[in-house]
Amino acid sequence: MTITLFIVVVAAIAGPVLVSLLVEAIRTNPDEPAALSWAPDLPVQHTLIDGLRLRYVKVGDGPPLVLLHTLRTQLDIFQKVIPGLAGTFTVYALDCPGHGWSDIPATDYTPSFFTGIVGRFLDEQGIRNATLAGVSIGGTISLLLAARRHPGVASVVAINSYDYAKGRGITRANLVAWLVFTLARFPVIGETVMRFRNPLIERRIMEGGVAGPDALPESFQREAYAVGCRRGHYQALLNLIHHADEWEESRSEYGRISVPALVVYGDQDWSRESERRATFEGIPGARLEVVRDGGHFLSLDRPQDVVRLVREFTKY
Repeated sequence: MTITLFIVVVAAIAGPVLVSLLVEAIRTNPDEPAALSWAPDLPVQHTLIDGLRLRYVKVGDGPPLVLLHTLRTQLDIFQKVIPGLAGTFTVYALDCPGHGWSDIPATDYTPSFFTGIVGRFLDEQGIRNATLAGVSIGGTISLLLAARRHPGVASVVAINSYDYAKGRGITRANLVAWLVFTLARFPVIGETVMRFRNPLIERRIMEGGVAGPDALPESFQREAYAVGCRRGHYQALLNLIHHADEWEESRSEYGRISVPALVVYGDQDWSRESERRATFEGIPGARLEVVRDGGHFLSLDRPQDVVRLVREFTKY
């Protein structure tokens, strides 16, 4: 390789990296909104868990129901189901660390990290005999807490649990998601791609999680993008992606679940039939429901079905 060619190759690699660093440096760090766009009268609360400030909401009156969101989203993914559930349950929904408006610690974003934080949130709030209802990694966290016999968990509703394909299920959303999340796994390239994030690309990825794009509220997409501009957010997401294969390993613990469990899938979820069967059959005594015309973000796609299934399962 001649010196000239070497310089050209180095410049071709270094140029986008340097530009992405500049883009990130001048990106505005957003401020947390004072109120929820979809429920401005619902108080937003915060608590400290292991020194981390977590955002959450609590609404309703009845037996406790804890809602856990997906990878890369936040408690607002439940905006369509919380009103229908709050008349029956005391509903809690929180932003996990590195997500939404909760703190973004420099740590390893493993299933055990999330499970530990949520478990301590239940302890801190004095939550007992609760139903945990989670979507995607939220569903897997719920199942892991049940498998580890957390005293606050009385039953679980696992919706489109993220425990297959070595954590690469999101690459099945669409071509854009495949490209971004495949490149994200490579050193230097992954960081560069993430620093170039923009709302059009993020919107296209989000559309791969629903059966129809109309299911995505505009305010939800705007806020999800704003959250992604927070300092440290893209590094946390990359760390989560690098540990994504550990979500599939969670299945090995499901055999220890002894509380009632409902496994729910949208018929257009990213998981395949064999993967769904492996999860369902690994949970002793579990029930299975498949929702028609539902994608991965089922609480946005088919909120009425989610509300109905949770009520029927808990007999409330």
